[in-house]
Amino acid sequence: MAGTMIYFDHAATTPLDPRVRDAMMPYLDDVYGNPSSIYRIAREARRAVDEARDTVAEVLGARAAEIIFTASGSESDNLALKGVAFAHVRQGGHIITSQIEHHAVLHTAEFLEKLGFRVTYLPVDQHGLIDPDAVGRAIQDDTILVSIMYANNEIGTIEPIEEIARITKRRRIPFHVDGVQAAGSLDLSVDRLGVDLLTLSGHKLYGPKGTGALYVRRGTVCWPLIHGGGQERGRRAGTENVAGIVGFATALRLAAEERASRSQHAVALRDQLIGGVLSSVPGSRLNGHPTQRLATNASFCFEGVSGESLLLALDQLGIMVSTGSACTSGSLEPSHVLLALGLPPTLAMGSLRISLGKDNTPAEVHRFLELLPDVIARLRAIESSESMLPVDVSDERHGHGEESAVPLRKTERR
Repeated sequence: MAGTMIYFDHAATTPLDPRVRDAMMPYLDDVYGNPSSIYRIAREARRAVDEARDTVAEVLGARAAEIIFTASGSESDNLALKGVAFAHVRQGGHIITSQIEHHAVLHTAEFLEKLGFRVTYLPVDQHGLIDPDAVGRAIQDDTILVSIMYANNEIGTIEPIEEIARITKRRRIPFHVDGVQAAGSLDLSVDRLGVDLLTLSGHKLYGPKGTGALYVRRGTVCWPLIHGGGQERGRRAGTENVAGIVGFATALRLAAEERASRSQHAVALRDQLIGGVLSSVPGSRLNGHPTQRLATNASFCFEGVSGESLLLALDQLGIMVSTGSACTSGSLEPSHVLLALGLPPTLAMGSLRISLGKDNTPAEVHRFLELLPDVIARLRAIESSESMLPVDVSDERHGHGEESAVPLRKTERR
C-alpha cells in the first residue's frame, strides 16, 4: 500500500462514475442544441432533459413537474428558503431551522433575518438529534417554513424527518429538507418522508459538479430567484445544462438502484473504522449518533490534537480526509456543528471526518488504522512541546504584540 492514495472524503465530493460520464458525452459533443429551440438537435436536447426529469421524479416518487434543476445543492437550499419566504411574506415572517444545518441554509436564514424575517435555530442533543416536539413548540402563528436537514454532513446523524413532517403537516407549514448527504444512502421517497421541498446535489452521488435539483411539492408556493426566460416552467431561468442534467439524473438513478449494496459495503468499513479508532487511540471520541448515522460517515475528535495538523499529516501519507465539514476546511474556528453538540472548543478543534465511498476497501481502512495512532502520538508530542515554549510578544513576526490584522480565510464548499 506504500505510495497509494486513499480517498476518504466522499462527503465533500465524489469522483465521476464512468457510467455517468458515458451518459453525458453525447450532450457534450453532437447533441449541443439549446432545448428551447425547435430544430432536431434542440429537440433531442429537450427530450434528454425531459427524460432526466422523469428519472428524478421516479426515484423520489414525485411528479416530473415538481422537479426543478439547479446548479448546486446550495442554490437549491437558497431557492427553497428565499423562494418560500418571499412568497409568504404577507402571511408571516417566522422560519424554523436548526443550529447544525449546512451553511447554505444557515447563511440564507441569516440573510433573511436582515430583511426582517425572524428565525428560530433549534438546539440538538449530544448526538446531534433534533427533538420533533421542540419543532412543534417553536411553531408560531406566523411560521411560514421549517427547514431541517435529513442527515448531517459532518457527524452523519440522521434526523427524525418523518416525525417532524407529521407536525408540520398538521399545522400546514411547508417543510424543507436538505437531503444532499442522505441521497445515495437513505430512501428519498417524498411521500413517505412527508416533505414539501427536498434539496439534492449531483457531485455527492458520483455525478458532475455544478448540478442539483429541488423538489417542490405541487401546491407549495415558491418564487424563483433567477428571472429571465421561461425555463423550468418559469421557476429557474437560464439555458439548461443538458449534459449536467443527464449526468445528475443518471447518478441519482444508479444510487437508488445500488443503495442497498453500497450501504452494506460502507457499513462494514465504517464499523471497522469506528471500532479500530476508539480502541487504538486514547483520548478519541466518536461524534454523532452511535447507530442512527449514515453508513458512510465516521467522525471523531481527538484530545490534544489540531484537526488541521492531523489532516496535513495524513495528507503527507497519501490519506485524504476532512476536518469536519468541507465548508470550514481552512478555517481556524471550531465547527459550529460540534459546538452545538456541547463539545468544548479545544476538543472541537481536533475533529476528523472520514466519509467512505463505494470503491473504498478493507485494505485501505486497515492501512489508515495502522498509521493513525502513531500520527496522533507524534502530533500530541509536538503540540505539547510547543505549548511549553515562551512567547516573545515583542517579535516583529507577531506584530509587536498586537493581534494580526490579516483575516482568516474561509471557503464556502460543501
